[in-house]
Amino acid sequence: MGMLLKGKHIVVTGGNKGLGRAMAVAAAAEGARVVICGRSQEDGQETLREIASVCGSPARFVRADLTRVEECKRVVNEAEQAFGPLTGLVNYAGILPSGTLTESDERLFNDVFNLNIRAAFFCTKYAVESMMRNGGGSIINTGSPHQYGGQFDRAVYACTKGALLTLTKHVANNYARYGIRCNTIVIGWMATPGEVELRRKQGRDMAWLEEQGRQHVPMGRLQRAEDFLAGSNYLLSDGSSQVTGTVLNVTGGMNSW
Repeated sequence: MGMLLKGKHIVVTGGNKGLGRAMAVAAAAEGARVVICGRSQEDGQETLREIASVCGSPARFVRADLTRVEECKRVVNEAEQAFGPLTGLVNYAGILPSGTLTESDERLFNDVFNLNIRAAFFCTKYAVESMMRNGGGSIINTGSPHQYGGQFDRAVYACTKGALLTLTKHVANNYARYGIRCNTIVIGWMATPGEVELRRKQGRDMAWLEEQGRQHVPMGRLQRAEDFLAGSNYLLSDGSSQVTGTVLNVTGGMNSW
């Protein structure tokens, strides 16, 4: 086990699967006490088992529906009860449905905004309150190349990621005086569980996805979980104590759509 995050207490939303799980395990492997949250108890327990097998650091899973504001507060409260005030938050929870501007209806809009930005906003609110009691902390928002406009069929998703970038800048600009930092890691084109499921519904498989990465990502492949972990651990660590309001593009050079 490493020591980069020894003494840190980090919440990872959506840490029960995919890149969120990988970030949670990587933080725990560097000595952090990690609380993950998500809707699936089974996936959450699997993440805890992975943390135990990798490093044995203390970890907790909180089953929660973050589209409900009171659940965002409960996650932070339970995390504080388990390990004390927060020093880190990773807002990873989100969904990636397809839909053009003209295809998007109110239900799609609400579903995506409720998780991708409203949940992140209120998790950030309650995390900031905790961090202010503890002398500071670090927040990571997970962005996307779509945040700068988005593909034709990602209208609502793109707007949520644009709003999330504004949240990063807002927290960075207004809470630095409390020792609180906020940065965005832009997640490039990655075969996340949500992306794979979306493509499956479109009749496309992993071979198609990988070929798209070779053709359209300047560095020649889709991003993988391991591409992000050094960056996320750095931003959660004291080594980045003067880094706030930044955008770390882990995209293989594909920085807009």
